[in-house]
Amino acid sequence: MSGHERADEDATFVRTYTLTRGRTRPRHLLSLDTVLSAGAGRPGPRQAEECEQILSLCKEHQRSVTELAGQLARPVTAVKVLVSDLLDAEALVISVTSAYGSGDTDADERPTTDLLTALAVGLKRKFPDAIPYRQAG
Repeated sequence: MSGHERADEDATFVRTYTLTRGRTRPRHLLSLDTVLSAGAGRPGPRQAEECEQILSLCKEHQRSVTELAGQLARPVTAVKVLVSDLLDAEALVISVTSAYGSGDTDADERPTTDLLTALAVGLKRKFPDAIPYRQAG
C-alpha cells in the first residue's frame, strides 16, 4: 500500500470517528434489515451532515439500515449510531407494518414473530423503566 492510499484510509477512519463523536455502539437494537421511516421529530443542531442525508432518503421511502449504509458509503456501525441518534430525536421511526402481512386478503391475520419482537423492542425503548412481564413457567 502506498503512502497516499494509507493517508486516504486514515482520513476515512478519522472522519467516521468524528462523525459518531467517538461512539462505536448504537443505543438502540438495530439489525441490518431494520426498516426505517421518517418521523415527526427533527435532528439536533449538532447532528452530522449524514443525518440530513438519512432523513432525506427515508422521506423518499422506507429504507433498511444496510441500504442507508450503502447509500452513504459509510460503515454499518457508524450508520447505526447516527440512526440511533435520529430515533432518540423521533426524526426516524422503526417501521413494523411490512412485517405484519403481505397485503394478501386471504393471509393469516395473526401477527408474525418478527412484528411482536419489533413491538417489544419499541415498547422497551419507549418505557425503559417498566417492569418486564415474566410468564410463569
